[in-house]
Amino acid sequence: MTDIINRKADHIELALKSEHQSHALSTFDNIRFEHNALPEVAVTDIDINSYFLDQSISAPIMIGAMTGGCDRGDIINRHLAEAAEACGIPMALGSQRAALEQNQPQTVRQYAPSALLLGNIGATQLQQLGLAFAQKAVDAVAANALVIHINPLQELVQQGGDRDWKQVLESIYHCSDKLSVPVIVKEVGAGIGPSCAERLASGGIKWIEVAGRGGTNWASIEMARNQITQEKKIAEPFIDWGMDTVELLPAVKQVCPSLNLIGSGGVRNGLDVARCIRLGANVSALAQPFLAPALESTEAVIEKITVLKKQLRWAMFLTGSSNLDSLRKAPLQTN
Repeated sequence: MTDIINRKADHIELALKSEHQSHALSTFDNIRFEHNALPEVAVTDIDINSYFLDQSISAPIMIGAMTGGCDRGDIINRHLAEAAEACGIPMALGSQRAALEQNQPQTVRQYAPSALLLGNIGATQLQQLGLAFAQKAVDAVAANALVIHINPLQELVQQGGDRDWKQVLESIYHCSDKLSVPVIVKEVGAGIGPSCAERLASGGIKWIEVAGRGGTNWASIEMARNQITQEKKIAEPFIDWGMDTVELLPAVKQVCPSLNLIGSGGVRNGLDVARCIRLGANVSALAQPFLAPALESTEAVIEKITVLKKQLRWAMFLTGSSNLDSLRKAPLQTN
């Protein structure tokens, strides 16, 4: 268990470093809106309110899953939860595995009594420990939904990672059918493509977080932690493996039009949030951009959310979009 706690602490330190951010791979800047020189709307009238899990939220923005199970994880989650509560947006927890296996109290709900809070476990933990473990994760934080993260690339690069993925999909199907709250399936940076999305949707999954490459590179982080020389050599050509978020969103939406999508993976600002919405996402999730503010204070996280909301409004103003439905139809530049 100490190994898990140490790994989570390392994740925080490494995720803050620029060398583990795939900025060069992000293709968000290739998506450009057609500028509307006659927007015919007042910025103050622009409506960014949205819905998530059938509940109203103040903007299509979600605090994405980060880390958990280490000393600083508690203070990070408190600041994030308090900000989510104050700003009326959802928050996804990082992996609850360490806390659940140690029977540690998880107090995050007390800081966000009315916010949409998402629990989180790994798909291989679900495969190994079953539905009871998933329900325990939900009950521990009174979660509104459970995120099941799928991360085969990260597990391959991680020293001692889970490499038996047989019956994972069947476990997800069963969990989605029997769990007391909705299930959301997310990748962690390599993306969920159309084929995988179709398989998930056919089993009853209604929400996925595409989590394409372009943001935090967990393969790079795990390679930095891996002490086995041969495994590091094997991993080298796979560090940039994955699919880009901006390509995944329309591709998945085309084959699964009724599937609800969370756009994440390389989202850095409110303009990127607007791009996600335009490409087919219901909401957009950011994780790493919240990490440094979360280490500082609740107020710093609130300030970050405020900036994101204003950036989204600016993007909508400059496309003449008075609401999110209009933004989804905003013209894009063509080459």
